[in-house]
Amino acid sequence: MSQTLPTLHMLCGKIASGKSTLADHLTREDKAVRIAEDQWLNTLFRGEIETGTDYLRCTARLRETVAPHVIDLLNVGVSVVLDFAANTIQQRTWMHGILDRTIADHQLHVLDVPDEVCLTRLRARNASGDHPFSATEEQFHQFSKHFVLPTPQERFNIVIHSAPKDTPPK
Repeated sequence: MSQTLPTLHMLCGKIASGKSTLADHLTREDKAVRIAEDQWLNTLFRGEIETGTDYLRCTARLRETVAPHVIDLLNVGVSVVLDFAANTIQQRTWMHGILDRTIADHQLHVLDVPDEVCLTRLRARNASGDHPFSATEEQFHQFSKHFVLPTPQERFNIVIHSAPKDTPPK
């Protein structure tokens, strides 16, 4: 039996920075269970999320529901990719609350992607219709105002993922 601790993978990055793409990669690489906020919100609250206030209300209910499940998975040795935004101190405090009740190791993956790349990706994502939520550029800027990079005082194992400036968005 392996002595390797399970890992909680968390994602910090602006809208369309590549969090879900990275989550897919981490899920395969670590043979982890992925829990995707957008998928759950779309299923549970379809048509109820029109504003930032709606999102905050719905995600608070989802987080309350999902946290015990994530804790249980980690404590039985299953790694989890928590595809929820870790973009504010409050969101990361919630994630620390999960970690503090587990035996798990963790990594906070920070996507360092320029706004113009995110906006290009957002336009392409909206045009494809493949994502459960379409965000406007105004909403991108509105949510980005609340984005706060993690600090060492938050006690996370941070992994930085930078987008090459000369690479076209996917």
